[in-house]
Amino acid sequence: MDLSAINPVQLIAFLMVAATPVLLAAIGELVVEKSGVLNLGVEGMMITGAIAGFAATVESGSPAVGFVAAAFAGALLSCLFVVLTQFALANQVASGLALTLFGLGLSALMGQTYVGVKPPATGKVDIPVLSDLPVVGPILFNHDLMVYFGIALVAATWAVLKYTRAGLILRAVGENHDAAHALGYKVVRIRILAILFGGACAGLGGAYISLIRVPQWTEGMTAGVGWIALALVVFASWKPWRALLGAYLFGGVTVVQLNLQAAGVAIPVEYLAMSPYLITIVVLVILSADKSSAPAALGRIFHASR
Repeated sequence: MDLSAINPVQLIAFLMVAATPVLLAAIGELVVEKSGVLNLGVEGMMITGAIAGFAATVESGSPAVGFVAAAFAGALLSCLFVVLTQFALANQVASGLALTLFGLGLSALMGQTYVGVKPPATGKVDIPVLSDLPVVGPILFNHDLMVYFGIALVAATWAVLKYTRAGLILRAVGENHDAAHALGYKVVRIRILAILFGGACAGLGGAYISLIRVPQWTEGMTAGVGWIALALVVFASWKPWRALLGAYLFGGVTVVQLNLQAAGVAIPVEYLAMSPYLITIVVLVILSADKSSAPAALGRIFHASR
């Protein structure tokens, strides 16, 4: 066992990379749930975005094209959830689970020809002077654009929900869709837009895994990150900045367990591998006792004729 091999600066820098996919998916799902919709299909949308982004990047040679394709694929798959829950008025839990299973199967089919293929590298953002700062530079100013996009998305989501009329309407629909409908707001339209946004964010999170975090395609490579994103929304009490902290907690535990494995710590690999999920569950149970922050209409079906 050689703990001296663990570089704390690199560990914190890798933490931000590990946190980005779950952060993107969690922010998208937070907006969806703020509108009163519970979409358990995040894992399916992430894995679909992972293969769509990977395939588009390999074929076009541009990671930017890949991320756009991933967002589009995630939003497109979420349209299936829209049809089932907003028009057919199907059960949201069952529809979300079906979406996950469908996404896993679809991605496995689409990815058969991309196993073993390496995508073009995604460059890092070079910030003059700041990138060369000791300690702070490698931690904060030596990442790819998507890391900063994730943080900016958190800030934008928080600002929109807290300070804009659109955010107020979205929250009103999530709290009491009947009252919002009586005031003349288009509940179904608002929820459709929120679901599409959540699907696009999940797709981006999936593409980040296949293009940057683990630059290759492997069937089922999201490995439960979508479910962690769902848990983080509850952990965050539906608050964007808390979601950022929760994502960094998960990313930190993930990076630490990988470094401990590399250092040869005398703990079975299986225990280390399950530690990020176990710690997330424990924290979730502790902090989710207060459900007062949950949107009041979450998971309830809206019917305009009632």
